[in-house]
Amino acid sequence: MNHTVSIEALIEAALLTQSEALSEKQLCSLREPPLSADELSSVLSHLQECWHERALNLVHCAEGWRFQVTPAAYPLLASLDVQRTPRYSRAVLETLAIIAYQQPVTRGDIEAIRGVAVSSNVLQTLQDRGWIEIIGQRDSVGRPNLWATTATFLSDLQLEDLNQLPPLTDLGELVLPELSEPAEVSTSAEEPSDDGSGV
Repeated sequence: MNHTVSIEALIEAALLTQSEALSEKQLCSLREPPLSADELSSVLSHLQECWHERALNLVHCAEGWRFQVTPAAYPLLASLDVQRTPRYSRAVLETLAIIAYQQPVTRGDIEAIRGVAVSSNVLQTLQDRGWIEIIGQRDSVGRPNLWATTATFLSDLQLEDLNQLPPLTDLGELVLPELSEPAEVSTSAEEPSDDGSGV
């Protein structure tokens, strides 16, 4: 017995079952012929209305469209998380903040601002998380790599572009609950937890 699935139901299912945000092009291609931009906009607007007062909301982010848990519901659901939430060292958080607000920057720029050497493990951690990437090289001696944040970084912060970044002092509270970690700030040399072993 064949059951016809409406395009709205299909888009809703796609957004609910995919772990990554879906682009408008991907959503339009769920129907043949593809949906027009106006048709997709109408479907997404209706879905947003349907989910408006639920614990999941349909939102637009830098990478496309996705469902995400509302801020009010997130702490109540935290106890169901069977995977240990990763914790990041102070060095990782400071490096991320410098790249986010000063990009593009070189490793030397980061070290000059922090006043300490930057461990390769710190940059690797942020790369593995998908938050930073190399976008080129500076035209200077040694042609050092230039680092910048990614669309994933914006998406995880629920931002559409860098202009929506909060004041620097609020970054630690905005970058996902897993990023908050009390630690002493090192002003002379990296503490053992900052060399990658505590990442």
